[in-house]
Amino acid sequence: MVLVAQHAEPLRAAVAAIRARGGEAHAVVADVAELAAAHAIAGQAAALVGPVDLLVNNASTLGPVPLRLLLDTECEDLSRALEVNLVGPFRLTKVLAGSMVLRGRGTIVNISSDAAVEPYERWGAYGASKAALDHLTRIWAAELAGTGVRIFSVDPGEMNTRMHAEAMPEADPATLAAPAWVAAGILALIGELGGAPSGTRVVVASLAPQMRGSG
Repeated sequence: MVLVAQHAEPLRAAVAAIRARGGEAHAVVADVAELAAAHAIAGQAAALVGPVDLLVNNASTLGPVPLRLLLDTECEDLSRALEVNLVGPFRLTKVLAGSMVLRGRGTIVNISSDAAVEPYERWGAYGASKAALDHLTRIWAAELAGTGVRIFSVDPGEMNTRMHAEAMPEADPATLAAPAWVAAGILALIGELGGAPSGTRVVVASLAPQMRGSG
């Protein structure tokens, strides 16, 4: 497993925790919004673990917080949200999907949001980027049909994370899903998606109980 994040300290802590439990994990420090990052990430990942058969595009940014109305959103902040949430996943998919096609197998998961389908006030930059990511997923699915490469978008729901706290500081953490529960659900989902059409959008909270992990 290769984990990629912009900040080294929390990334290495996550890798250490996985290794402490007997798992294999490696850290690659990179900003997916940077033009050259995709090739660097792909090259390091291949060197560390071999051919990549599973790509999870999870990097996201809200933009400035407190969240702003569109009228108060700077063009540069919208551009940054699109670079991280849409263009970054596009570049990584573009770099890695070709080798997946050659091998005739591979799974790509784009982490979406309910903000992709609901027009929440003040979530404009984030919501627009995630809506575009959902549709990009469907287009990739159409173009990769018959290659053995599957691609899905997954809405993890509201989670008790720092990002959610920054966006909605008034929210009660007790009402939010634990990230570990959601991660377990996504892992189960990846294993269960064999019969689902590529391009499907899945909401983790709607998964059957047997797919929800133990959280």
